[in-house]
This record gives sequence, C-alpha cells and structure tokens, in this order.
Amino acid sequence: MRVSMLALAACLVLSGSAGAAHELRQGAEDRARREEAWALLREFNARLLANSSATLVLEQWCGEHHLAPQALIVAEQVKDVVKPAGAEQRRRLDVGPDEPIGYRRVRLRCGDLILSEADNWYVPGRLTPEMNRLLERTDTPFGKAVRDLRPARRTIAVKTLWRRGTAMPDHVLQHRAVLIDAEGRPISEVYENYTRALLEGVTAR
Repeated sequence: MRVSMLALAACLVLSGSAGAAHELRQGAEDRARREEAWALLREFNARLLANSSATLVLEQWCGEHHLAPQALIVAEQVKDVVKPAGAEQRRRLDVGPDEPIGYRRVRLRCGDLILSEADNWYVPGRLTPEMNRLLERTDTPFGKAVRDLRPARRTIAVKTLWRRGTAMPDHVLQHRAVLIDAEGRPISEVYENYTRALLEGVTAR
C-alpha cells in the first residue's frame, strides 16, 4: 500500500511539473505572438503613412499574408449611420457652409475578414458623375472609385489603440487623413479604424 501511495505521489509530482512546463511554453508562445503582432502593426502603419491609397495597402497586405483566397478589398456600406460634416471638416475640405457633403460608412473586407471600419466625408461636386454613382450604389472602395483623380493622402492624426504587451483590442490602429486630388483640391476626409484581424490572420499561421 505504501509503495502504491509513493508511486501515486510521484505521478502527481510529474504531472504537476508537466503542467507547469506546458503553461510556461504556452506563455512564451503567447508573448512571441504578441511581439510578432506588434512588429506587424508598426510595419502596416508605416506602409499607410508612405502610401497614397489605404485600399491599395490593404489589398497588398491581404495578398502578401494570404488572408483570403482573393486579395480584393470590398467596401460594405453601413446604411443606417449618418454623420453630418462639422465646421472643422468643412474647413479642411475647403467648402462653404452650403456645399453638399457626401457621407459613407463602410466596413472594408478582404474575404470574410473585416480589416477596417471607416467614416468618409467627400465633396460630390469635385467628383465625376460616375464616381458619385459608384460611391452611392456599389461596394467600390473610395480609393478605387476616385483613382482617376490621382489623389494624394495627407495624414492628420495617427493613434495606436493597442498598448504593447496587453491583450489585443478589437481595433488596433486609427488614422485620420484628407485626400487631395491632382489639382490640389481636398476631395475627402476619412476616419479609419483598423481591426485586430489585420494581425491575427497573420500570427495565427
């Protein structure tokens, strides 16, 4: 009986050691994934700052990291949200108080993954009728709809929404920017909130 009890005790000790070792390994793997995700977030942010089109950056990211069978960004419109442009937005867009401002709330998807949620205020009078039709009636991203205007992107603000070393929130990065056409006219102001799917879809592999 005593031998059996000693054997049981030894098994429990070994089992406890194995469990502790597993927890240590799991913790190390989780920390490594978070560090990888943090590095990816910095890389993605740098690409946004260096590029004139957020849509292009997202499509390249989706393709490079194989987040979907096809690297195609679709702008899923959210129809039940309306946010009128404020005085500061009108000033940045260089329009008067009576100039019509279009508004679009979209979820930018690559396959099944929502990579960004964005508010977009734009000046219909500076776009072509076809561009306005695409924005009002289709799931075409803004950057693709207006690419013939050769817009440049002027970043207003950048905010990292995830604190390094903590659990990843639903949204990890926020950008605010104004798009300027080739003639130097502001055509759009965007607020973009980038989601954890940008990073999780990569680090999970």
